[in-house]
Amino acid sequence: MRAGGPRRPSKKKGPSKGTGGHVRRGLEGKGATPKASDRHWFEDKQRANRKATAEHREGRGMSPRDGATEGGRTAPRGASRTRSGEAPEMVAGRNPVVEALRAKVPATALYIAQRIDNDDRIREAIKLAADRGIALLESARSVLDRLTDGTHHQGIALQIPPYEYAHPDDLVTFARDAAEPPLIVALDSVTDPRNLGAIARSATAFGAHGLLIPSRRSAGVTAGAWKTSAGTLASMPVARAVNLTRALEAYREAGLFVIGLDGDGEVEAADLQLADGPLVVVVGSEGRGLSRLVRNSCDQLVSIPMRAAAESLNAGVATGIALYEIARRRRR
Repeated sequence: MRAGGPRRPSKKKGPSKGTGGHVRRGLEGKGATPKASDRHWFEDKQRANRKATAEHREGRGMSPRDGATEGGRTAPRGASRTRSGEAPEMVAGRNPVVEALRAKVPATALYIAQRIDNDDRIREAIKLAADRGIALLESARSVLDRLTDGTHHQGIALQIPPYEYAHPDDLVTFARDAAEPPLIVALDSVTDPRNLGAIARSATAFGAHGLLIPSRRSAGVTAGAWKTSAGTLASMPVARAVNLTRALEAYREAGLFVIGLDGDGEVEAADLQLADGPLVVVVGSEGRGLSRLVRNSCDQLVSIPMRAAAESLNAGVATGIALYEIARRRRR
């Protein structure tokens, strides 16, 4: 500022005279800040949240206790897995839905989008669902988007209930109730649901008493497995074990022989002497075969002779051949 020039008023505010302690005294007697649960709006907000959660679960076909995350199984084409491991499966798309209904895959509800273009597939799906007593639900497309996790549903989706797996011990009980030597098929790292369905079909045809699958790194009973099984999964129980190796050891302790299908097996399926007794047939994946621990749990490794041009057989095909030979020897 120039010397002798006029003093400009400052814009900076200082403390006002006489205000000291006013704010402090104004807060006296008010106490601590109340908790959210003590506020007048808390109960209204809680009721609104509970209502929104219930509507969301109902839209996804979930029970109030659902919520566990699902494992990493690959869903079949046209199907979308929901996030809960015990939640229903949604088959989405016009062709997949019609195919599932034709195959009599168990279902609880058929969702149809509002103002959908009514073609032959939609009419057939509605008729098949109505004939089987499946609930028909008209829904907004936004609801279908949420139910199918963004799958291209084409305005239609079929809800399939979660499969109820048996306990590994139940399979032995089923055989004893039938007064037959147990015949159980165990799957080691078979991850394609279509292979599971094909194996269930062969197991039904050749007198097996059940299938055993591990909880992880294995195909489960999905829509794809149901369709490939041609309905035989309705009568073929599937058990699930947390640890496949331990389950096989438990079967051995119960008096069952465990054989594994392997290209380098020391015995051919046609010469299997153990076929008449209580038996567990273990099938590995087409690429890796039997895992090391499962292989060590087998009493015997069995091979299927074939020409050198074919390096391996599909898991479903190999199981069918082995079960046929076992059934043939048991009849004889």
